Amino acid sequence: MLLGLAVVYLRLRNAERGRNSAVIAERTRAKSTGTHKARLQYPNIDIARCIGCGTCVASCPESGVLEMVNGQAQVVHGARCVGHGKCAEDCPVGAIAVELGDIAQRDDIPALTEKFESTLTPGVFLAGEITGWALIRTAIGHGTTVADEVARRVKEAGPAPEGVFDLIVIGAGPAGLACALQSKLHGISYMVLEQSEMYGTVGKYPRRKLVMLQPVTLPLHGKLGRMSYSKEELVELWNGVVQEQQLPVQLGVELKGIERLEDGTLKVHTNQGETLTRNVCLALGRRGTPNKLGVPGEDLGKVNYSLLDAEAYEERHILVVGGGDSAIEAALGLAEQHGNKVTLSYRKGEFSRIKQRNESRIKEAVEAGHIEMLWKSEVVQIEEGTVTLKVGEREERVIANDDVFVFAGGKPPFDLLKKSGISFNPADRVDAPTAVESSGGMLHGLSISLGFSLLVLLWALFFRRYYSLPAFERPLTPEHEWLRPTGTAGLTAGILSVVAILANLAYLARRSLKFPWLPGTLKRWMTMHVATGIGAFLLVLIHSAMAPENTPGGHALYGLGILAITGAIGRYLYSFVPHAANGRELGLDEIEKQMMDLSAEWDQVDSAFTTQVRAEIQRVQTEGRWKGSFIQRLKGLIANQRMMHDSLVAMRRQAHREGLSLDQIDKVVELAQKAQRMALMAAHYDDLRALLSTWRWLHRWTALAMVLLVLKHVWTALRFGNLLS
Repeated sequence: MLLGLAVVYLRLRNAERGRNSAVIAERTRAKSTGTHKARLQYPNIDIARCIGCGTCVASCPESGVLEMVNGQAQVVHGARCVGHGKCAEDCPVGAIAVELGDIAQRDDIPALTEKFESTLTPGVFLAGEITGWALIRTAIGHGTTVADEVARRVKEAGPAPEGVFDLIVIGAGPAGLACALQSKLHGISYMVLEQSEMYGTVGKYPRRKLVMLQPVTLPLHGKLGRMSYSKEELVELWNGVVQEQQLPVQLGVELKGIERLEDGTLKVHTNQGETLTRNVCLALGRRGTPNKLGVPGEDLGKVNYSLLDAEAYEERHILVVGGGDSAIEAALGLAEQHGNKVTLSYRKGEFSRIKQRNESRIKEAVEAGHIEMLWKSEVVQIEEGTVTLKVGEREERVIANDDVFVFAGGKPPFDLLKKSGISFNPADRVDAPTAVESSGGMLHGLSISLGFSLLVLLWALFFRRYYSLPAFERPLTPEHEWLRPTGTAGLTAGILSVVAILANLAYLARRSLKFPWLPGTLKRWMTMHVATGIGAFLLVLIHSAMAPENTPGGHALYGLGILAITGAIGRYLYSFVPHAANGRELGLDEIEKQMMDLSAEWDQVDSAFTTQVRAEIQRVQTEGRWKGSFIQRLKGLIANQRMMHDSLVAMRRQAHREGLSLDQIDKVVELAQKAQRMALMAAHYDDLRALLSTWRWLHRWTALAMVLLVLKHVWTALRFGNLLS
């Protein structure tokens, strides 16, 4: 049996190493193509809290955004993240937060408060895609939040003067409609103005395009429980809501600007006049006016910048220009129609920011000959029956053509927004609240366990006379009849411990996403997992009368203890991982950047002592190199820390003898500790992941062994219980 388990273990470990190597290679490829960085939304993983359950990877609707590396989640293709937020929702320990990417220096993200109000112009709110956040569900949330805030202010200030609205909503997309519905729910005066057509970006989607929505509640309508809708289904649903609620929507009204008057009233300038209001919600998209190629012939009628119905095109020579998801989906849709010859032109040599499923589909279509792919190509001229393209550095190619579809992005309405008092200056943004490291479900679980431990301690103290007796004397005491393992108290504790173990294992079922009907959040289930794990150990102590024997039950108790110890070891290993001030673990590229910054700090403390310390760090890193196996790596990690500690103590004494000031010594030692920690992490980034991964394997296999021992113990007790009693 041991040999069989060893073979299974090694095969599984080899398979995991193969998967890790593949993911690491894919992560390197993503970095080379630029898809590792987020466009807007980004899953920020705090590895210090990640327990390696893989729930986030399983729940993410987009393929390749998150993967498991050495037992922990890592971002691979950050550019594919569209902000569904399922990973954050389903993480049992709250280790993921979907945030905007690094926007510190970006000038395309508006400066807003937490209520989506302009930091420079009070009363002007933004909602939806223009804020930098995508997804219909998020837009609906923004719209309702704005309406709630406006309603609160109206309640405090009283009704608006005659001829002045409480709120003007600009844009009839998901954010604007949600804002209007919530405004009606609150009973405030409002109006919706839309420049072109209803439903914003969704209204411009191609026919039958599948829209990922996720369950969301629409004000005055109720919950939209499905994960996805076709474009037509969604438009029909919204049409029904608009008509049923009789929303005051005016189409064909173009915003020209917003002016703030001396009394705080806002004057909304449009192509149809002016309107006064106390608040404005700009529920605009980010696509704006389509970007043009700027080539001769682009003004011909056959040139289009969107595709609404691919089925309307048959027996055509079609050129699609672009390398984003919209261009690829259009090319695929057109290629499916009868008789079409579709060519896709992209100025780069490979796709870098598209969804994985689109990448797979376009690759299959090109290999099958359904689409001709022209890499590193640009349109030079468009004529009635042809298009001229430059392919590569020199080649010029003329292809037959009936229609051209250009998907080169658009110009967001930033100029209009700036004119209306919206700042895009990073200096005007409200500082995000500092993230505080949380223990997820650990703190509550440990707190509950602490309370139960105190009760067990009081129990043991109360019956200390019985528990202090040797086994052969206990039957002579009156307490033995109900404190022994088969007594009333002992057996009850044993049954409760089995219930606690089953509840502990139920967390695995809830985490697997195969039982979504199980109530409660994963964070609460994690709390229960920690509490029942330790609680089961304490209950078994009572069940065994504080004297476990050499039996399956006794071995199960030892297994429970080992599980608690391996959990503590895991936290010890995590302590070696460098973190940012908010508790988030630093990535390898961040560590390397901080090492460069730290090098500059070393140069500012120029002295013979500093030079000696840096040389000592290098010596410790060289002599304390890790070996290959788990035990050798763990020993190397501990030895490295001990060597560094001893070296710093010796150097501090030497510095005192040389007469250096305490401030200078403390500064150098602090730098030495930071440098040693970062150098260790940079040199052993994936090694440390492997160390943590091996620890998880020990934790899980010990748990499996413990469960088998418990089953053996229960079976033995049920079979021979009458004889033993």
